[in-house]
Amino acid sequence: MSFVVTSDYTAETKMYPGMIITYKISPLLGIKMDWMTEITHVDEKKYFVDEQRFGPYALWHHQHHFKAIDGGVHMTDLLHYAIPYGAIGRFANTVFVKGKVEQIFDYRTKVIEEMFGKL
Repeated sequence: MSFVVTSDYTAETKMYPGMIITYKISPLLGIKMDWMTEITHVDEKKYFVDEQRFGPYALWHHQHHFKAIDGGVHMTDLLHYAIPYGAIGRFANTVFVKGKVEQIFDYRTKVIEEMFGKL
């Protein structure tokens, strides 16, 4: 998706409820779009939630949960999303959006496992 964070943050920036994060994404045919999410909940070292405020989805609610385990941290995602445009959006989700979202999370899992090892 050519996912690029455009907000002025660094790795040292502490996350907080109300934090706005902006991105440039290319979800379809290389067409660039703006995307904005808000961090709505944070319980440090336990979870945080981001929700779309502007972008390609009718709904985007993404929970990131963290649990300390022997040798590291286990991360779990809970994602609820919806595509706009009614029946056409549902069809588009079935045909390619759902698969694209799964690819994004599969890629993230792969990168995290390469960085930190596999459980």
